[in-house]
Amino acid sequence: MSDYVIEKVQEFVEALLPSLGLELVEIQYRQEGEGWVLRLFIDGPDGIGIDQCTKVSREVSFFLDVEDLVPHSFTLEVSSPGLERPLRSAADFERFKGKKARVRLRHPLDGQKVFVGLIGESDELGFDLLVEDGETTRFLMDQVRKARLTL
Repeated sequence: MSDYVIEKVQEFVEALLPSLGLELVEIQYRQEGEGWVLRLFIDGPDGIGIDQCTKVSREVSFFLDVEDLVPHSFTLEVSSPGLERPLRSAADFERFKGKKARVRLRHPLDGQKVFVGLIGESDELGFDLLVEDGETTRFLMDQVRKARLTL
């Protein structure tokens, strides 16, 4: 049921957000404490403000009311992904070129699984990371377990 709700909300939000100049970063739908939470993280070229979150929240609430996708009560949260936003696609690495990122690999590379450095050149297959020791390392997208911007 959770996957179905996420899939339907994602379809709706990915059709809605481009008209607002926004993008979907992540959707979470899970039980927390005593209730369910549907959480959307959105972003835009200049970041996200409260007015944008409010507008998206209204649109998604209306959609969920009409479609009646969720058979129980839940809380809807719409927010920015924050300063340490996840990096999931080649487009993310291109957009944040020159920014500092933390990359966790699926399997160790030279005995190391976590790398921190500045994002360099990227393409559909992977990206370069200028790590703190001054070396540039190339990572393929399928090597990456998790990546996010970092401070």
